[in-house]
Amino acid sequence: MNNNLHPRYWPTWLGLGVLWLIVQLPWSLQMRLGKWLGLLMHHFLKKRRHICCVNLELAFPERSNKERQQLNRQHFVSLGQGLLETAMSWWGNEKKLAKLTQLEGIEHLHKALETGGVVLLSAHFTSLELGGRMLAPHLPLHVVYRPHQNPVIEQLVAKLRAKRYGKAIPRTRIRTMLQSLKKGHAVWYAQDQHFKQKNRLFVPFFGIAAATNTATSRIAGIGTSKVIPFFTVRNGDGYLLRFLPELENFPGESVADDTLRINQLIEQQVREFPDQYLWTHRRFKTAPDNSDRYKTHKDNFPDSCC
Repeated sequence: MNNNLHPRYWPTWLGLGVLWLIVQLPWSLQMRLGKWLGLLMHHFLKKRRHICCVNLELAFPERSNKERQQLNRQHFVSLGQGLLETAMSWWGNEKKLAKLTQLEGIEHLHKALETGGVVLLSAHFTSLELGGRMLAPHLPLHVVYRPHQNPVIEQLVAKLRAKRYGKAIPRTRIRTMLQSLKKGHAVWYAQDQHFKQKNRLFVPFFGIAAATNTATSRIAGIGTSKVIPFFTVRNGDGYLLRFLPELENFPGESVADDTLRINQLIEQQVREFPDQYLWTHRRFKTAPDNSDRYKTHKDNFPDSCC
């Protein structure tokens, strides 16, 4: 018997079936359902709501408590819509998705690919997965991914990655990523989550010393790869796939300066679309003294914006 058919995975199969049915609905209706899903998540997922709360207090100290409460709620709406967008990235109709796609600055990517491989540097906005699907028809995109812990979902997504993309690269296989760049491909990945492995640096992000992956600087320094920032955001009537100009003089004189430059660039995009960034991720978890900011916050500020 296929282990993925074990009764403990039946809820997963049921959930996937419901998501598939929702993807068949018109996009506007999917977004409406995503809104209500997000509001339910905001109500019931207290731990994630707390994480979001801490992140917003750290990142936006200039905002009032009421403003952060509203942004917290708006983020969960975006998170619910992002869940349905992930399903769209798996099963969405390509022609329908193309009508929702707005490309901005893709000429920067095409120009960079003329001279070699390109690191498509992204960030964890809630429409991230859908952005890769929308970009894939335009080039043989190589994607760096984190394997899913649920084997049913991982098996499904692995088949879809093989179908949609030029190559799928587990995030631990840096050598494979370098090989793709050496062959002149565009490799899409995001380095903006909390990082606890070696080669991390505590670099300011929204003015907070955040444990940050320095891989982009080191990878770009090995060969002749260009770095093109790439972000996907929801813009009302569809999705904006934004490509920024190549990072000039990158890598620079120090890994720390390069990493700060990337954090500042991502911060600029987040400030433009603050509700769509993944604030439910524990981005600021570890402080330089190794304390857990989320635990400290809970102990000291029990009546916060949550």
